[in-house]
Amino acid sequence: MQFDISQRAQRLTSSAIREILKVTEDPSVISFAGGIPSPQTFPVGLMKEACARILDFAPHAALQYAPTEGYTPLREWIAERHGVTADRVLITTGSQQALDLLAKVLIDPGSRILVENPTYLGALQAFSLFEPILTPIECDGEGIVPGALTEETILGARFVYTMPNFQNPTGRRLPVSRRRQLVAAMKAANIVVIEDDPYGELDYSGEPLPTLLSMNPDGVVYLGSFSKIIAPGLRVGYAIAPMPLIKKLVQTKQASDLHTSGFAQRMVYEVLDTGFLDAHLSQIRALYMAQRGAMLASLASHCALSMSWNAPEGGMFLWARVPDSVDAVRLLEKSLAHENGSRVAFVPGAPFYAGKVDAHTLRLSFVTVPPARIEEGVAQLASTLAMLL
Repeated sequence: MQFDISQRAQRLTSSAIREILKVTEDPSVISFAGGIPSPQTFPVGLMKEACARILDFAPHAALQYAPTEGYTPLREWIAERHGVTADRVLITTGSQQALDLLAKVLIDPGSRILVENPTYLGALQAFSLFEPILTPIECDGEGIVPGALTEETILGARFVYTMPNFQNPTGRRLPVSRRRQLVAAMKAANIVVIEDDPYGELDYSGEPLPTLLSMNPDGVVYLGSFSKIIAPGLRVGYAIAPMPLIKKLVQTKQASDLHTSGFAQRMVYEVLDTGFLDAHLSQIRALYMAQRGAMLASLASHCALSMSWNAPEGGMFLWARVPDSVDAVRLLEKSLAHENGSRVAFVPGAPFYAGKVDAHTLRLSFVTVPPARIEEGVAQLASTLAMLL
């Protein structure tokens, strides 16, 4: 049978990362590819207890349809943590849904939007479906370069999308001075800032920088998630937005999925209500910092002459670059086809670029691989790279 597929759907392509992850299901592959939290961090015991409490004390409410805006106690918890009122909080099915809702509300075909370069691939996919003109903003190792925010570049844009804390894919963090300059420039130009912050709590020092939201509550949409600090399988995220915008996001969500799982929302709240989060975050930070240390040590030992990389202060990723003579996609192909020794997966950097592509970059995730395997994987990657030089 022939199907008349819409032009919008015809433009869809599979995520390069998701395709790579299919390969990493093979346990023989050492995977630095996944953007997923370590299962060691999931509070399984607390979730079991939370589930029992919900089914004991509020089973019918938990299993019934729920308000589109979300479970009120959870919204109030989020609002208090961010210094806003609960009526500005919308619970979403992961922060990825928030990106989709914002695209539907803010983008018309031909709308110009500003993005970091490189930037989060999932955001590019969510936005591109609605046919915007993507304008990449110059970035360096600390994020958006303030001098690139010229009137010619930003004028008329619908919004700027930024991930200021330990960005996916680069792991970089925007300094406070640049945060202030970005917010001031967008406020002066009357441009909405979308602050996507799934990794902000994963600051290894435990001293997070002020959010863009705190600098301009009326001009910033803040996206948060419980995927990286509790469990991604619950698919609970949230958006904090000014009232005129939150109303449209709620209406758009009603047409999308009615509401995020009420049971999952209650699970998140019950776990948070135990007061465990601060101690839990300390454990996650310690684990990830140790994993990062293992990867940095392995890179220094095996790749000092063939690769450059950064040292992120938090999050789950670091960003590396191979010599100009090597394409990262080719390196991945050779690395996965290796017959002698372990196969190693990573994510080539090219899919993350909205503008000029640097085909020699790659993203390495270190949080799900134990130190010994990190050492083995980096050594194998260095060996494969040497064959291409």
